[in-house]
Amino acid sequence: MSRASGQLAEGVVTFAVGAALKLYAADVDIPVVEPAKVGVVLMVLGGALFLMGAVGLGRRGRAD
Repeated sequence: MSRASGQLAEGVVTFAVGAALKLYAADVDIPVVEPAKVGVVLMVLGGALFLMGAVGLGRRGRAD
């Protein structure tokens, strides 16, 4: 697995975990952090990882 395709997979998984936290853990009350906000942060990070992987695959495809 190339680095770019690994970043794509990591991005999708991170985004999915963030979405699950955002959707299903909104009612959980933790004193330090809010799971819904952590979910949003994970969704943003997952999207960024996905985009970095997509750009990496695009560059690799153009070089071949």
